[in-house]
Amino acid sequence: ISFNFVNNFFYITYKVLILANSETKKIIFNFIPSIKNSISKTLLKNLFYISASKKVAKVNYAKNNAKNYVENNLKGKTKIIFLGLFLILLGCQKQSYKSEIIPINDFFKNPQNTQFELSPDGKNIAYLKPWKNRLNIFVKNLSTQTETQLTEEIGSDIKEIFWANKLKVIYSIDKYNNDYNALICISIDTKQIREISNSQNTNAFVINILPEFENEIIIQTNERDAAVFDVYRINLLTGKRNTIGQNPGNITGWLTDNNGKLRVAISTNGVTNEILYRDDENESFKEVKKVSFYDVFFPISFSADNKYVYVISNEKGNRTALIKYDIKRNYEVELIYEHPEYDIEFALISAKTKKIIGVSYVSWKREFYFWDENRNDIQKSIIKKIPNMEIEEVSSDYNENIYLIKASSDKSYGAYYLYNSTNDSLEIISEISPWLKKTEFSQMKPIRFQARDGITINGYLTSPKVELINNLPIVVLVHGGPWLRDKWGFNKTVQFLANRGYAVLQINFRGSVGYGKEFWKAGFREWGGKIQDDITDGVFWLLKQGFVDKNRIAIMGTSYGGYAALEGLTKTPEIYACGISQGGVFNLIEFLEKIPQTWTPFREMLNEMIGDPVKDSTMLKEYSPFFNYEKIKVPLLIAHGKNDSKIDIAQVDDFVKKLTENKIDVKYIVNDDEGHLFSKEENRIEYFREVELFLAKHLKGRKEK
Repeated sequence: ISFNFVNNFFYITYKVLILANSETKKIIFNFIPSIKNSISKTLLKNLFYISASKKVAKVNYAKNNAKNYVENNLKGKTKIIFLGLFLILLGCQKQSYKSEIIPINDFFKNPQNTQFELSPDGKNIAYLKPWKNRLNIFVKNLSTQTETQLTEEIGSDIKEIFWANKLKVIYSIDKYNNDYNALICISIDTKQIREISNSQNTNAFVINILPEFENEIIIQTNERDAAVFDVYRINLLTGKRNTIGQNPGNITGWLTDNNGKLRVAISTNGVTNEILYRDDENESFKEVKKVSFYDVFFPISFSADNKYVYVISNEKGNRTALIKYDIKRNYEVELIYEHPEYDIEFALISAKTKKIIGVSYVSWKREFYFWDENRNDIQKSIIKKIPNMEIEEVSSDYNENIYLIKASSDKSYGAYYLYNSTNDSLEIISEISPWLKKTEFSQMKPIRFQARDGITINGYLTSPKVELINNLPIVVLVHGGPWLRDKWGFNKTVQFLANRGYAVLQINFRGSVGYGKEFWKAGFREWGGKIQDDITDGVFWLLKQGFVDKNRIAIMGTSYGGYAALEGLTKTPEIYACGISQGGVFNLIEFLEKIPQTWTPFREMLNEMIGDPVKDSTMLKEYSPFFNYEKIKVPLLIAHGKNDSKIDIAQVDDFVKKLTENKIDVKYIVNDDEGHLFSKEENRIEYFREVELFLAKHLKGRKEK
């Protein structure tokens, strides 16, 4: 074969849409007289179509036809020549993108406005907005449209906000960047601040806002004992706190009635949960029910008359159901709702009537079911006004006339709206990040495949916006937990990776929640076993689809996902070209021996779900990347926060040192002012800048200039 032939062959192929088929065939015959009798019109047509067409399905069809013809009908030197040309032809197909490169800053800087909350009287909205690169609280009067800045936090972003009453807002913040949560109250009229709980090494969380008691809230904090949480009633005017529940050392959950009285507690010995009850706060708690930790029995609220408790439970079946329970007499009163395929995600409770009006569950996307006719009509009306979006009620006023709504999708970060039920009107309040345009983003599609042992695994695939979906690099993005799940919706990491040209595979492996009790239990003691096999099987499934490049696959994740990325490189090193671990676990034995203090009541449960560090040490070593580092053969990006409460940074340093000594290319990032996750804007941006460069180097994706 001559250079002249190759040169002309590709020129003809490129011009095939202009040249007539007969003329093209004649020219080719003149170049290859020795194989004139072996060539067919079908073969030529398919070869030309592969290089000229941009339609994926037709290209793949033509590609397979051409390849099969060459392999089955041509022989000897002729076959070798055409197979070589066939491979060269495919390799010369340059990817063409339908979207511009979106700057990293646009993806990962703080949103314009977010976490809106409507005041109980419906007159104001509070929200988070950047100030000096940190999310702070702003309040807007809906009548005058006057905006007021309430806070000036510069060390950390405010994480969450609540209206305590119509004049006071409570916010949570990790003041010391060490994975702990402080609670602070601020008045919107005077801007007076009162610290509810702000100790450097303690956590505090709101249990009940108590809307009927304007100046009181109920919180839990581990100030007295780092391992457990006590419950306090706080007076927001004076700051005075009264202990209403002192933890004996084994209580892991609390529930108040609609009058703010602490009447239910959940205790554990690690493997068995006990439901405790009392009629009023002057009595001691008494056990009414035992439940294995394998079963869900989660009291969520009292009925409007405070006689019964609504419970999400799967004690009698595989899926969680919503039941009405007589907790004092210990019997089920009524099965309210059960979905035949999916677990209930949460129940929707009317703040006005205290009645449960509906539920949500996640199939491939979040769905709602309302049995309250009025609320169902409201949902239908909003959906008509904002079609093709996921509609979420954020809050409402006391009278449930005005609703604050968030609308988003897989391609839209979303916006907040005010819906007025009295006149059926909808008004947009703010987009979250208006610089992110949904036309630039990719569709997140649900997928399903069979694992090697026959179990059905669900997940999502997001492909880049390209002209030709062929020969794509892959990033396997593993969710954390592992007892969480991926969901349909706007995911900045997913869309960032797709924008850079990668197909993003997300897998809800066994152990993920939402698919029933048996699926959840199937992940127990399988951190590096069948869970990792599910991830591998997902990769194999994707490779069989025929449009990805088996030589350009990365595995990436945060927390448990970071562990799975490392485990993937030790268990199946032949699959991946590189890996990225952010906040990942390295040593399962040390992880279980040095759990955070607040996890102490769950120690036995963790030993059952992951493994006992003494009895199962052999298995845990086998599943620990720390003890198998020599099996890693490809480049790694490892990122951690120095103040991580779950992973000892010294262990990470040691692991990186071992890899480096073993001649592995490692990019190591340590942020001194972060905990388990990277929450600060500048750290997120810098981390993903390194991710972009790392993947561009090893998978040949796009990068920002």
